[in-house]
Amino acid sequence: MKGVKCWLMLLLCCLMAFPLSAQKKKKNYEPLFGKKYASYGKVSNSLKGAVFYLGSGHGGPDPGCIGWYRGKELHEDEYAYDIVLRLARELMRRGAKVYIIIQDAKDGIRDQAVLNNSKRETCMGKPIPLNQVERLQQRCDAVNRLYRKDKSRYKRGVFIHVDSRAKGDQTDVFFYHAPGSTYGRRLAKEIQSTFRAKYNRHQPNRGFDGTVSERNLFVLRKTAPVAVFLEVGNIQNARDQKRLVIADNRQALANWITLAIEKDYKKSKK
Repeated sequence: MKGVKCWLMLLLCCLMAFPLSAQKKKKNYEPLFGKKYASYGKVSNSLKGAVFYLGSGHGGPDPGCIGWYRGKELHEDEYAYDIVLRLARELMRRGAKVYIIIQDAKDGIRDQAVLNNSKRETCMGKPIPLNQVERLQQRCDAVNRLYRKDKSRYKRGVFIHVDSRAKGDQTDVFFYHAPGSTYGRRLAKEIQSTFRAKYNRHQPNRGFDGTVSERNLFVLRKTAPVAVFLEVGNIQNARDQKRLVIADNRQALANWITLAIEKDYKKSKK
C-alpha cells in the first residue's frame, strides 16, 4: 500500500510539473475570450482553410483616443480589442484559423458599457513599446512572421480602430485598404455593402454613408496579407458612442464583418 501511495505522489508531481503550454489545448476553447465566452460552438465550416490576422489599435502604454461618456473615460484600445475578440470568435466558429495579434490575458469579451482601461496588452506576449513607429513595426513583424508560415491561399488582415473627431461629427463605419490592393478593395467593398444592407433592414430611414478608400497607413503598407482597416466610429460623438458602449452593437459589428468575409471567401474560390 505504501508503494502505491508513493507511486501516486510521483505521478501527481509529474503532472504538476508538466508545462501547461505542452498540454493538449481544449477543442473550441480560447482563454483570451474570457470565462464566459472561452468555449464556443462551431456553427459551420464556411471559413475552413481561411487564415486571419486580427489587430486592435493601440494598447499597452498607449490607450489611443479617449472620449467621455456619462462622466467616465472611453479608451479606444479597449473597445477595438473587444470588437476584435468578438470577430475572432465568430470566425473561429466558422472553421477559420485566427491569430489575435494584440492580447490581454485578463480582459476577455466584456458586456459592460464602460470598459475599464489597463496597460496589460501585449503583442502576442511581448511588451508593446511606447514609441509609435516601434509599436506599429512590432505588430507588423508579428503578422508577417505568421503569414510566412501559413500555407493557406486565403489570408487576410483586419485592423480595428476608433476615430476621434469633433463632438458634433457623427460618422458611419468607414474602411481603408492599401493603395493598389485589388483584393483589399474587394473585401472592404463587401463589408461596406453588408453594413449598408443591414442598416437598410434595421434602420430603413437612416441610410449608411460609410466610405471605402485607399490609404497609405503603416499597417496596411508594412504587412504582407491582403488587409482592411476599419474606423468604427467617432469616440467623441454621443450617437457613435452607442455603437461602442452597447455590447450588442459591438457584437453586431463582429457579426456583420464576419458575414462579409464569408461572402468574400466564396468569391475567392470561384
